[in-house]
Amino acid sequence: MHVCSIIPPHLLVTIAESRDPRHAAAADSARHALVQLPPLIAGRSLALAAPVRQGAVVLSQLERRVSDAGGKEELPGALVRGEGEPPTGDTSANEAYDGLGATYSLFSDVYGRSSIDGAGMPLDATVQFGERYDNAFWDGERMVFGDGDGEIFGRFTASLTVISHELTHGFTQYSTNLRYQGQSGALNESLSDVFGVLVEQRELGQDAAEASWLVGEGIFAAGVQGSALRSLRAPGTAYDDDVLGKDPQPASMADYVETSSDNGGVHINSGIPNHAFYLVAAELGGPAWERAGRIWFDTATGGAVPADCTFAQFAQATRAAAGTRFGEDSEEAGAVDAAWRTVGVEG
Repeated sequence: MHVCSIIPPHLLVTIAESRDPRHAAAADSARHALVQLPPLIAGRSLALAAPVRQGAVVLSQLERRVSDAGGKEELPGALVRGEGEPPTGDTSANEAYDGLGATYSLFSDVYGRSSIDGAGMPLDATVQFGERYDNAFWDGERMVFGDGDGEIFGRFTASLTVISHELTHGFTQYSTNLRYQGQSGALNESLSDVFGVLVEQRELGQDAAEASWLVGEGIFAAGVQGSALRSLRAPGTAYDDDVLGKDPQPASMADYVETSSDNGGVHINSGIPNHAFYLVAAELGGPAWERAGRIWFDTATGGAVPADCTFAQFAQATRAAAGTRFGEDSEEAGAVDAAWRTVGVEG
């Protein structure tokens, strides 16, 4: 099984191996985050057996619950803010609360889905997880946020795309449950990046041309040479730093990375379907959550995506979804075809 975490294992390894004395604490935090992955993986086995729910059901009301772990690595922590309650004195708790609401709103108001599971699932989050904890993750039941090491990463709730990315892993868990390995795992990560940026763009009222298309913008500490963890507009350009190294994401199949690490490079090769989505959105223009996002949502919930889906199969499914919703000879279907050709995926 797997844990869906925002910081890829390969990046944690790079930080953990750093010998730069300026980042000794960050290296310790990264090593600890790596050690924590196996126990988290073991704890997800039952959650990942959840039933897939395709399509939308009758909408229910939003219910958020934000807890505080108080620096311990114990879940859920103490409840600090429930649905409809006023802001607390803690910035991370308020950011988590708002981010859960923004993600719910995209799936509910735009796509008619009752929470991430299609059945009104309450949205739970825990902040202040661990001490200087270098990650945020979806554990199959709730969102969990660390505060970062203060040298490389700041608090993970500071980026709406981090919150929405991780929560979208819950949507994928209940819609396609894509196997977290190889190309299907990269598609799993890509869906989270896609809907993660759409949540932020909708909250900011940005169309495709205005948006940054960055995932994780705002979580790097001062001095890190990078704008975010990933870029859908230009995969491979999100960071280039002495400690982190250079963003390894490819934008096309010509640079596909064959690797045994990170479950077959799920956080790396996701750059390819990410870029395909960006190209569709850029070609169609306007708010990306409307047409491009609708095609991807229809694809994820339409039953045509197998758990071991390849890029080519996903391309075929998006093309079929575009044709069904907008017409076989529509601008939308043409944009989907052109985007997959550009990134070298033959559907």
